[in-house]
Amino acid sequence: MAVLRKNLSKSGLELLEDKKRTLVVQMKDVIIELISNSDEIPTVNYSEYLSEKLGQDYTYLSGIFSEAKGMTVQQFIILKKTDRVKELLTESEMSLSDIAFKLNYSSVAHLSNQFKKNTGLSPSNYREMMDVKTL
Repeated sequence: MAVLRKNLSKSGLELLEDKKRTLVVQMKDVIIELISNSDEIPTVNYSEYLSEKLGQDYTYLSGIFSEAKGMTVQQFIILKKTDRVKELLTESEMSLSDIAFKLNYSSVAHLSNQFKKNTGLSPSNYREMMDVKTL
């Protein structure tokens, strides 16, 4: 298989699976970068942003992502946003309202519900628990 890949590469070609794997990695990178630099969260929705950024139809991107990762793009985005909320709760004094705004949540309640669903804790309980651990 390695010889085939090498010979294809010499001809400027690649296996379709490699291309799909590359797109999945690029999607993850774009999502993580976008959430990490949440000051730059787009005004368009994530599907449009990913499609535009990667030059591919979102339905295609979504399909290969789900196939490769075993979760939808939306589920991945929620997990990464939850991770970012955890970081902001422990590393900053930002209010939950400010965090919700920064990460483009529709409301504090939406952020809180999503956070609790993914962690089992409310954001304020999580912050308190992390504060106790740092004492």
